[in-house]
Amino acid sequence: MMAGEDDDSFLEAMSDVVPLKREPRVAARGRGADKRDSSLQHRRAAAVAANDRDRNILSRDGIEPLDPWYVLDFKRPGIQNGVFRKLRQGRYEAEARLDLHRMTAAIARRELFEFVQESHQFGLRSVLVIHGKGESTAERERSSILKGCVDQWLRELEIVQAFHSAQPRHGGTGAIYVLLRKSQEKKRENRERFMKGRVPYDAV
Repeated sequence: MMAGEDDDSFLEAMSDVVPLKREPRVAARGRGADKRDSSLQHRRAAAVAANDRDRNILSRDGIEPLDPWYVLDFKRPGIQNGVFRKLRQGRYEAEARLDLHRMTAAIARRELFEFVQESHQFGLRSVLVIHGKGESTAERERSSILKGCVDQWLRELEIVQAFHSAQPRHGGTGAIYVLLRKSQEKKRENRERFMKGRVPYDAV
């Protein structure tokens, strides 16, 4: 049989064969790429979250609990006695408040750090933090832990100028007044307000 006849016979025998269906390879590679892209996004998100956590300088360990009825009292050098007295007496209106009730120490650490940072960015000067005193024994134990943490953490933040346990009408020893350093934006606003309408010395 000639070679040409072999080819004709082969084609005739294969005329009713249907090719197998399969997914194109490009699509298969695309699915793998999606998984890799998704994995990369998760790693990037985790890295961002880690950087955010790294910004939090507050202590994690070695903090002693404090009695829920203990009065907290702190002011940095340079804070005028009159200013601290007004803070202690609750005469500064709380411009924002944070309630740490029933939070774990880990969650409270994050919430307090972000609260103080954001309050300062918004130009707030006086805020209230509620850590609780606890009605039941279990609540009292948690409150004493949170109170010790708050006392330690606020001292570690340079933008905190002073703090004192609140007056009974604002939560007593279960809450704390916090005085924050004036933000640069607020300083600029006050300087502009002070200078507005004043006559320059050279013009007199």
